[in-house]
Amino acid sequence: MKWLTRGGVVAALAVGGATAWGLGWRGVVLLFAFFISGSLLTRLAGGDGGQRNYRQVLANGGVAALAGLFGSWPIAAGALAAATADTWATEIGSFSPQAPRLITTWQPVTKGTDGGITLLGTAGGVSGALFLAAFTALLFSSSLTVVWSGIAGMVIDSALGATIQGKVLDNDGVNFAATLSGAGTAFLLTHL
Repeated sequence: MKWLTRGGVVAALAVGGATAWGLGWRGVVLLFAFFISGSLLTRLAGGDGGQRNYRQVLANGGVAALAGLFGSWPIAAGALAAATADTWATEIGSFSPQAPRLITTWQPVTKGTDGGITLLGTAGGVSGALFLAAFTALLFSSSLTVVWSGIAGMVIDSALGATIQGKVLDNDGVNFAATLSGAGTAFLLTHL
């Protein structure tokens, strides 16, 4: 099972190294929780997902790695929860018997349309945020901040997908913005 290109491997080592430097083995376990669960769900949904390249690795793990490098587990976990929620929403949502609706207009759209959401996919995304929060609770401390950060990142991802993806940002840019919003949500919630 080759999940990463050569460039993806180099980026994953950099992301993992930065996370391990600041958060130790527990941060690396959080990275693996996101990466393995997302990759397995992609295959379960019938996609091979292709090999993740360096841009995809950095878009989904770069913000968490930077937060981890500075020792901030809530912000790193918030970023990873956003990536996990988005990935789970996409893959689980692909099983929805109902057509997705565009998050901005609520009009029905075809499956695979950027910014299209389903009830099943949204429930899957919330489950992904809860999954990452459970790992965070086991490894660091229990925090609803991680759940809210994951949900916020998932919603931002869909909103950006419906409005500027393909015009201003590509999918990797949208994923980066979603993880950044998850990290930002975690920062705000832990500093209020």
